[in-house]
Amino acid sequence: MDSSTKFWMVEGAPTPVGPFSHATEQNGWVFLTGQMPTSPDDDSAPLPEGVAAQTTQVMNNLVLVLKGIGLGLEHVLSVRIFLTEFKRDYATMNAVYAACFPPGKLPARTCIGVTGLARDALVEIDFIARRPNSAAA
Repeated sequence: MDSSTKFWMVEGAPTPVGPFSHATEQNGWVFLTGQMPTSPDDDSAPLPEGVAAQTTQVMNNLVLVLKGIGLGLEHVLSVRIFLTEFKRDYATMNAVYAACFPPGKLPARTCIGVTGLARDALVEIDFIARRPNSAAA
């Protein structure tokens, strides 16, 4: 990797569930690691009950990471969402997710059903963001 690559670990953000950075950045492109619905204050605390509460916690965790590197949801260009109970939880997750963004300002998105996630979570979400005023890639 280029020496200009930044590896971000954000103070106050949740403890990673594996060996990775909260985000990496190069040339203004920021890749946020998928967040789990874990508490930033206590990684061993039980996960919230239900996909609505878990989606809220995941989005809050992602916002913590964004703020920690000087960005916000308005900088998010692409989102990937992973659900373990796709048919059951898709509509509920969508309602919580959509409320996080201003109307008409939704990032591009992919949503995938998966067989399992770390910590037996129901949802995981990652972001690709772009720092404003970055040089064209």
